[in-house]
Amino acid sequence: MGIKSYSPYHRRSAMLAKMFTDHPRAVHETYAEHFGVAARFGLSLIGAGIACLVHAVVPGVFVTRGSDTVCRLYSDMVEHRRHRLRLSDEESA
Repeated sequence: MGIKSYSPYHRRSAMLAKMFTDHPRAVHETYAEHFGVAARFGLSLIGAGIACLVHAVVPGVFVTRGSDTVCRLYSDMVEHRRHRLRLSDEESA
């Protein structure tokens, strides 16, 4: 009698909640904040990818766009992570 029986609906909704909240929480963001950051990164990468494809056809254009974008996004991600951890530490203190 000590074993709880969850309905398939409950397990499914718990799994969906976990998919949408665990990772944002792990990086100290709300779902909306994470959506904004991830969407911006994705759109930046799509733009860089298109520039790389154009560069493949016309090597004289967008010479550094792909690598510049990757470097900028990496820098943004590291700084964003540091900022979020700093805020988390301040809230804990």
